[in-house]
Amino acid sequence: MTKTVLVVGGAGYIGSHMVKRLRREGFNVAVADDLSSGRRAALLGAPLHVGDIGDAGFVDTLLGEIKPDAVMHFASFIQVGESVTDPSKYYRNNVTATQVLLDGMRAHGINKFIFSSTAAIFGDPQYVPIDEAHPKQPINPYGRSKWFVEQMLEDYDRAYGLKSVCLRYFNAAGADSEGEIGECHEPETHLIPLILQVASNRRPHITVYGEDYATADGSCVRDYIHVEDLAEAHLLALQQLLQDAPSARYNLGNGNGYSVLEVIDAVRRVTGHPIPVVVGTRREGDPPSLVADARAAHTGLGWQPRYAELDAIVAHAWAWEQRHAQWASR
Repeated sequence: MTKTVLVVGGAGYIGSHMVKRLRREGFNVAVADDLSSGRRAALLGAPLHVGDIGDAGFVDTLLGEIKPDAVMHFASFIQVGESVTDPSKYYRNNVTATQVLLDGMRAHGINKFIFSSTAAIFGDPQYVPIDEAHPKQPINPYGRSKWFVEQMLEDYDRAYGLKSVCLRYFNAAGADSEGEIGECHEPETHLIPLILQVASNRRPHITVYGEDYATADGSCVRDYIHVEDLAEAHLLALQQLLQDAPSARYNLGNGNGYSVLEVIDAVRRVTGHPIPVVVGTRREGDPPSLVADARAAHTGLGWQPRYAELDAIVAHAWAWEQRHAQWASR
C-alpha cells in the first residue's frame, strides 16, 4: 500500500529536495508551508497546504484530511544571528509550533516523525570529528531551540510511543543534480551560494571573516553535505520508521572538512571566476572547525554520501545559481 508523507516546511531549500525525492520513490506527498521563506515553485506541482503549524486548528484539519503515515519537519527558522537578536521568534516557531504539531499527531494517532536538526546543538566542539556522544551545549537560541525539540521528542517517545529520527546536519550545500531546484534564501547567509553570487556578478566580492584561526590556512573549516545526500538519509530513516524501527539520532556530514579559502578556490575552479576576497574580522561564535563523525548513520541507516567531493557540490550549486540569477534579475 502506498504510504502518505506530510512534509512540513516542504517549500524551503532542503524540504523541496525531500519532496522531489519522495515523489520519485512513489510516496503520496503533501506539503504544509506558510511560505514565509519557502517558494511555491520549488514544489514542482506537489500539493501545498498554506498555513502555520503553530495553529492547532490548521494542524487538526490538515492531519484529518491527509491522514499521513509519517511527518517530516523542515519548518524551523535557521539564522543564528537573528536567533540572538530575536529569540522569541525562534522559540515560538522552532519549539512551540513543533509541540502543536506533535500534539496534533498524537490526537490523530500518527506516531512517526523525522526531524531536521543541526550540528548547532553541540556548541563549541570539544573534539573533532563530532560524534553523537559529543556533549550538547548550544551557544545560541537557534541551537537551543533544536536541542529542546530533540529532548521533547525523547519524552514523547517514552510517554506516548511517538517514534522519531533526528538528523543533525552540518553544512547543507549544493542543489538538485537535474537543475530544477536549489538554494534560495532571502537574505542568503550560506557560504557557497554567497561565493557563487560573486561568480554571477550579483555581489562584488566575498568576505572572509577571520584569517587567524587554528587551522591549516587560518580560515574556518566546515563539513559540507550535498542536499541530495541529506534527502537520501531522510528517506532511509523514513523507511526504517515505517518498518517500526525505534527512535534514533544521527549526525550527517561527509567527514571531510574544507576551509573557507578552500571553498573559494573550488568555486574558482568550477566557475572560472577570480572571486575577489575581502578579509573581515572574526564573527562571534564561529568555532575554528566543525566536522561530522557520521559513522553511526553509515551503520544504522546504511547511508553513504554520493557527493563527497567539494567540486561536485559546487558544480550543482553553480548550475542552479546561473538559472536562479537569471530568474532573480527579471
